[in-house]
Amino acid sequence: MTSVRNSLIHPTAQIAEDAQIAEGVTIGAYTVIGPEVIIGEGTEIGSHALIEGATTIGRKNRIFSHAVVGSIPQDLKYRGEKVRLEIGDRNIIREFTLINPGTEGGGGITRIGNDNLLMAYVHIAHDVQVGDHCILANAATLAGHVELGDHVVVGGMTPIHQFVHIGDYAMIAGASALSQDIPPYCLAEGNRAVLRGLNLTGLRRKLDRHTIDALKSAYRQLFEQGEPLRETAEKIEKETDDEAVAKLCRFILDSSRGIPFKRKNHAQ
Repeated sequence: MTSVRNSLIHPTAQIAEDAQIAEGVTIGAYTVIGPEVIIGEGTEIGSHALIEGATTIGRKNRIFSHAVVGSIPQDLKYRGEKVRLEIGDRNIIREFTLINPGTEGGGGITRIGNDNLLMAYVHIAHDVQVGDHCILANAATLAGHVELGDHVVVGGMTPIHQFVHIGDYAMIAGASALSQDIPPYCLAEGNRAVLRGLNLTGLRRKLDRHTIDALKSAYRQLFEQGEPLRETAEKIEKETDDEAVAKLCRFILDSSRGIPFKRKNHAQ
């Protein structure tokens, strides 16, 4: 049976009998909650939202009006198999955002971590994995199987191609179109998006000067000088004692879609 103790549920909301609603949850007018949904303590859901499927939502999230969370994947291969959506704690999901669960071919689960901001009209497709402390601006669109690290910023009106990976602290400028992997700590912009440098504004908020200087040196060697990218990444990874630089190099070596960059006065 649905637990609604100490929760504020509008009388017009439709809550399935088997849904699990924790204490302190607020549900607005005309919102619909399906039977497999689990909602954690203190989460607030606005009016006219739809939450369905095998969807688990953690504590103290804010889901605004007309969001659609957990509806079936927009994938023609989907045939009704059991798939899931997991959302962590303290996320803000703004109006008209659409979040789909996973598919059998992608592991069956879409995950969103903690403390993320998804602005209005954001689309999170099937099997997407989002870390913590990410910001997706209005109408950012993540195709299937996209992976975002922690502290990633995606500008508004930016589509991201399926299977793209974006590393920690990376930033994608608004109105870009991204079809390849973006390493951690980097800034990308354009249609098609290419690297434009390090995300220095974001890094200065989180990392110390020594680490930023080490990343600057590694970035110059990797993307501005004329040596082959993978060979340079292997060399730097072996020689560095900086964890952030090693992470940058390892991301490049593990990338399956390639890194979009252009060297000035050098062939790639």
